[in-house]
Amino acid sequence: MLSLHGGHSGEFCEHASGTLREIIDAAVAAELSAYGVTEHAPRSDDRFLYDPERAKGYEVERLHREFEAYSRESLRLQRQMSGSLEILRGFETEAVPTSSYAESMLALRREHEFDYLVGSVHHVCDIPIDETPQHFREAVAACNGLEPLMERYFRLVEEMIRSVRPEIVGHLDLPKLHAPRGADLCTPRIRRAAEAAIEAARSHSCILDLNTAGWRKGLPEPFPSPWLVRLAAEAGVHFCFGDDSHAPSQVGYGLVRARQYLLDHRVDSITALRLGQGGLERRRVPLEA
Repeated sequence: MLSLHGGHSGEFCEHASGTLREIIDAAVAAELSAYGVTEHAPRSDDRFLYDPERAKGYEVERLHREFEAYSRESLRLQRQMSGSLEILRGFETEAVPTSSYAESMLALRREHEFDYLVGSVHHVCDIPIDETPQHFREAVAACNGLEPLMERYFRLVEEMIRSVRPEIVGHLDLPKLHAPRGADLCTPRIRRAAEAAIEAARSHSCILDLNTAGWRKGLPEPFPSPWLVRLAAEAGVHFCFGDDSHAPSQVGYGLVRARQYLLDHRVDSITALRLGQGGLERRRVPLEA
């Protein structure tokens, strides 16, 4: 088993816990074959800070300092642990809708020589959609309804994919986390926007993460939902696993269950990222023995 989206730690992320070394030790203990650490990128402006960060006096400058420290520590651990665990160094984009975010994400990758990117969208109408239910309701109001919010979200995912071209797309249907249970999140308008995002992923050879945090956060399913898994599989888009861990105890969470989830929806393999002599390599891993 392996996870390519996770590894958030309390050293470098306000809403996580534990050290990055403790995260890595947990991956070794779980006998994972490879582990991707993908700390959040620093946000571009103080207005995008989360409420707990503001309460603690955070500023964007601090996020940048901590991200630079993350880059150094992840590189140190990658080299130190090379004999016991393959660590891939990456980061998760904070795709807020500003004119310069794509350029800044790509610049971070070049500057710190990261192995890969996880492309995620966490804001709609400049409002975080996965922080609290209240913020989600504010985003719905700003979009004049749940359906237009979902449509706009998938359009932002498409834009992020085409501008940043990440290797992995994170938690494809993130808004369902705080959406009303039973709400129709697959209307024709939403589906068209989702299909466009999936087509962008296909055309840029992106991998979708089967993100187990949905289960961990109380949803009856992971990210993405079955209808999106089917759409992606039919389009020829590949999957990987992501535990989206924010603590050592969450490392490897739900990966066995995720394997069965994909099999149940007629996906018989995942795509692994590995570091080869020529750089990043992709390898198909069958899910059935």
